[in-house]
Amino acid sequence: MGIEQNVQTVKDFFAAMGDSDRERLLALTADDIEWIIPGKDWPLAGTHRGHGGLADLLQRASEDMETTTMEFHEYVAQGDRVLVVGFAEGKIKATNKAWKDDWVFAITIRDGKVTNIREYVDTQALAQASKEDAGHRS
Repeated sequence: MGIEQNVQTVKDFFAAMGDSDRERLLALTADDIEWIIPGKDWPLAGTHRGHGGLADLLQRASEDMETTTMEFHEYVAQGDRVLVVGFAEGKIKATNKAWKDDWVFAITIRDGKVTNIREYVDTQALAQASKEDAGHRS
């Protein structure tokens, strides 16, 4: 696969996520996909593996977070890697706290499928938005 095809695969992947098109999403990902989200103190952090891990991650994300803005600013590609630079904002449902996040996704493509995603996100902003205020529980 060429660089342009890899970028298109990534664009198609995010479009499928945005459309909640699970069938298309799975068709665009390798069976052994690995999605790494760094950080702690917020529910989505960790390493998510395989189609089952991907489905669990997306389910948890839809239950825990509301994303109101998702912007894709730039795609930088070389070989089998595509870096996507963007911005997102929304709120954590449990705390009703807003978050803003400038992010980079480093994505590896193999044989036309997404095989690895590593997010570089503002983990502190997300952890702070996930934290209950002292003495208050929603």
